[in-house]
Amino acid sequence: MRKRGNLYVFTGPSGTGKGTILSEVLGKDKNLYLSVSATTRTPREGERDGVHYYFLTQERFEERIAAGAFLEYAQYVGNYYGTLEGPVNDQLEAGNDVVLEIEVQGAMQIHEKRPDAVMIFVAPPSMEELERRLKGRGTESEDKIRHRMETAEKEMTYADRFDYIIVNDDLACAIDDLMAILRAERCRNKPLNFK
Repeated sequence: MRKRGNLYVFTGPSGTGKGTILSEVLGKDKNLYLSVSATTRTPREGERDGVHYYFLTQERFEERIAAGAFLEYAQYVGNYYGTLEGPVNDQLEAGNDVVLEIEVQGAMQIHEKRPDAVMIFVAPPSMEELERRLKGRGTESEDKIRHRMETAEKEMTYADRFDYIIVNDDLACAIDDLMAILRAERCRNKPLNFK
C-alpha cells in the first residue's frame, strides 16, 4: 500500500536561506527527493549528467520546450534552466516526495500547470534583515545587492499565492516548520495505490 508522492515547490527571494533550510531537511528526511534541473550550460568540473543537472544542448532543450516536456523553464545569462516533468512524475508515481527549489518566476509557472503542487514560500523577517544577509555574504557588489533587493520586493508580492509561508528569522525553527509541513502533507487524505 503506497500513496503517490507529494510535489513540493520551495522558493523565496535570494538570501532568505532556502538552500540552507532545504539542505538540512534533505539530510534528515530520506523520503524526500530533490529534483534535478536541466540546463544548457557547460558542466563544471566534477558535475555529472543526471546527478547535478541534466545537461542538454540548446537544440535539444528547445525541442523539449516545444514538446511541452518542462514543468517550468527560464533563460538566465544566455543559458536555459528548467524542470523536466518526466523524472518528477516517475518519482511521484514511485511514492517518493519531490521538492523543487526554484525561483519565484518558475514557481508561478508550476502553480498554473500543477495545482497538486504544495507551494512553500520562504520569507525574510524583514527587508532590512534580507539586505544585511546579502551584504554579509561579501560576494556581490552594491549594484548586484540593490538589484537582488528590487527583485526580492517584487517576489514578496507573490507570497499570498502560496500554501505555506516560512519566515526564516531562526534557522532551527524554519527547519522545524518545513519538517512539520512535510509531515502534515503526508497525512493528507488522498487515494492509496495498492501495489
